[in-house]
Amino acid sequence: MFKNSSKILFSLILMSGTMITISSNSWLGAWMGLEINLLSFIPLMNDTNNLMATEASLKYFLTQALASSILLFSIILSMLKINVTFQLNFNYIYMINMMTLSTLLLKSGSAPFHFWFPGVMEGLSWNNNLILMTWQKIAPLMLISYFSMKMMFFVVILFSVLIGSLGGLNQTSLKKLMAFSSINHLGWMIAAMISTESLWMIYFLMYSFLSLTMIYFFNNFKVYHLNQLFSMFLESKSVKFIMFLNLLSLGGLPPFLGFFPKWMVIQYLTFNNHLFLMAMMTMMTLITLFFYLRICYSAFMLNYYENNWYTQVNLNTNSMNFYFIISFISLSGLMFMNLIYFLL
Repeated sequence: MFKNSSKILFSLILMSGTMITISSNSWLGAWMGLEINLLSFIPLMNDTNNLMATEASLKYFLTQALASSILLFSIILSMLKINVTFQLNFNYIYMINMMTLSTLLLKSGSAPFHFWFPGVMEGLSWNNNLILMTWQKIAPLMLISYFSMKMMFFVVILFSVLIGSLGGLNQTSLKKLMAFSSINHLGWMIAAMISTESLWMIYFLMYSFLSLTMIYFFNNFKVYHLNQLFSMFLESKSVKFIMFLNLLSLGGLPPFLGFFPKWMVIQYLTFNNHLFLMAMMTMMTLITLFFYLRICYSAFMLNYYENNWYTQVNLNTNSMNFYFIISFISLSGLMFMNLIYFLL
């Protein structure tokens, strides 16, 4: 990642752009932070070893530039005070709010504005994918949380969980699988936003941690497709087993840590009588868990075909120790949380 000083520079600018957005007290300042963030991420996307990186960075730039231009246009429209009676018209204000919210949803990659997200993920390295799935969502999500348009949120949540779950079916590319998983989780995060500010932040932090555990593994062993998972680690069944358990944790299967934020969101939606929304979200997540389980089935049963020859994987002790530590937190975090709760 940090092979030269320019990468460090652009990474610092990337972080400062997000900080400008979330600490801004005006829409213009927030837009400026988003632009700084975008223009610093483009150089980080370039990779001489990956021919698809240029295409992915162009797709990302065009989509984000379109969203930024419409966002600026809607900000200017909201600031115009040409006609006071027209300005105070409810439909006019609602239209501007919807336009602004749509651009932020496009920036974050939520459905139905997700069309660019899987394609860009496919073309990037695992490190850049982690940034795109976690850090790049902080600023748009923070701005989305300022809105209180429940009906629009409900539509976006349903689209996100539907597309995130159905899109992952029959995917062989792990990058696209992670992309559709991210779209699904975005639906849950927006559902958490309806309740409190802290709930979606907790969900986001846990999702970021679980994504780190998966992407650390994929990047360390240069895994990009499903068939690689089945033909690797034949000499170390435990590594393969833990990796698939982490995948189920990301899907939100109890009793793993990934279930905890979903549990809190389900509890809130039930208390507030959003039963249809909660039922739809839960059903769509079960589809996600179905294809995760289908991937994990052969590894859990340990009855898959083994090649007579296979590439020996070098299990670096330090990296594996770190992976086992974060996996332990991911797999047993929920039990420890319950224990602490009952003790307190």
